[in-house]
Amino acid sequence: MASPRGTTRARGASRRPDARSHKKAVLYARVSTAEQEREGFSIPAQLKLLREYALTHDIQIVEEYVDVETAKRAGRSEFGAMVAYLRRHSTVRGILVEKTDRLYRNLKDWVTLDELGVDIHLAKEGTVLSEESRSSEKFMHGIKVLMAKNYIDNLSEEARKGMNEKASQGYWPSLAPLGYLNVKNEAGRKVIALDPERAPLVKRVFELAASGDFSLKDLAAKGAAMGLRYRRSGKPIGLSTLIYVLRNRLYTGSYEWNDKIYKGLHEPIVTPELWEIVQNVIDGRAQANLRASPKDFAYSGLMTCRHCGCAIVAEIKKQKYIYYHCSRFKQKCPEPYIRQEVLDERFEALLGRLQLDDEVFGLLRDALKESHADEKAEREETRSRLLHEADELQKRLDIIYLDKVESRISAEYHDRIVRPWREQRARVIRDLEHLNSVDEAYVDDAVALLELVTNAHKGFGAMPSKHKRRALNLLLSNCTWGDGELYAQFRQPFGMLEKLSTASTAQINQSPPVSGENPDLVTPTGLEPVFSP
Repeated sequence: MASPRGTTRARGASRRPDARSHKKAVLYARVSTAEQEREGFSIPAQLKLLREYALTHDIQIVEEYVDVETAKRAGRSEFGAMVAYLRRHSTVRGILVEKTDRLYRNLKDWVTLDELGVDIHLAKEGTVLSEESRSSEKFMHGIKVLMAKNYIDNLSEEARKGMNEKASQGYWPSLAPLGYLNVKNEAGRKVIALDPERAPLVKRVFELAASGDFSLKDLAAKGAAMGLRYRRSGKPIGLSTLIYVLRNRLYTGSYEWNDKIYKGLHEPIVTPELWEIVQNVIDGRAQANLRASPKDFAYSGLMTCRHCGCAIVAEIKKQKYIYYHCSRFKQKCPEPYIRQEVLDERFEALLGRLQLDDEVFGLLRDALKESHADEKAEREETRSRLLHEADELQKRLDIIYLDKVESRISAEYHDRIVRPWREQRARVIRDLEHLNSVDEAYVDDAVALLELVTNAHKGFGAMPSKHKRRALNLLLSNCTWGDGELYAQFRQPFGMLEKLSTASTAQINQSPPVSGENPDLVTPTGLEPVFSP
């Protein structure tokens, strides 16, 4: 029976009577929504498959865990209970699950189970992942986890498409900022309108900022004194919120959305001229410090200082040269400045360790296509169900329309009945369209991911900053800089990729990692350090 949190658990429901069996495992099943649970198909099918698998492979199921929650984020209740059980019972070293994306669609949960050292039986995929598995199998499993996460990201892409469409029509598609309220207009559409209490205060803060007589901290204090507070908590606004307000073009009647500027249908709080004056004042205050925002620098936020643990930050010298150095937030630090071009070379050499020859790449690509077969079969089943549902709804609409034409029912009754049917059919059609787009993109995205990994080092220095950051955030973690050398750790599953590579790694200094550190730690590239200008 479902718990209030939307999860169910069947304790020992599939215990084998044969106590002599030495293989013990827990069973885990999951569906994403309560609606799927109510359909009564997915969970029973998973349980039946896994119990039969256990009987066939002489495995004793000691506990069963069932989640009715998305695997997009860590923290599922029954998943957590399962992990806690495995930590307490060292004799139970197996998990039975239908397939990869039933178990996890986020990297944190994958790492959690990997650290437990348990055998993962993927019944539908015909695979058992264990500490003895080959590096190629572990790497392939890691790619599947990433692609499962990518599938979830694709689902939320549909919501973003709707928001983009709304933005293009002149409606602000997100939460109303300070000074506005989320309301519904006469047509029942969600829009933003002036907050009669806070809009005048926001305008006054803009006017004070345009004078240039106050620092941002002073403006925040004056806003608090005037009563400018957060809607929910009632607390005075903070400095970061003030900066967001002053920089937000929305208050002029236009707004930026996905790098485009739209003319909004909402009422402005300030004139475009006043807003521009405020931008010039803020920019003028920042002119003395030529540090750009983190998004303008390829490596901002990626590294810490190996001496003191502070962040490695960037700044511009002579208005064109980018240098990185320790922020020295905690103390004085001996680490000298380093040019961005040198870091380009170090990261490029580092990524050069992740290469696949054509043969191995082809094997991985074929494995991805094979693993996609089950996903494709499920989608075909879902597609058939949706098509049937759409046809049935259309038949209802056709029949009731004939009833109206032949005066068997009134026009008012017809309109009232067909409205929810039309909305339901439109939703089914959208689901079908999205199913088609995800199905076509799944394998292509996986192959593109492998290509990105294996070719990330080629021409790395010439890449735009945002592409460098995307590649490094995907591949690396725990990057540190010290004594002119770069250290980093490959994220899983890419830490396994080097073992699959047949390419030479002569570019990289193969000296062992510092004692006590992770064996997957990437050692320094061996290039000469560059000192302060």
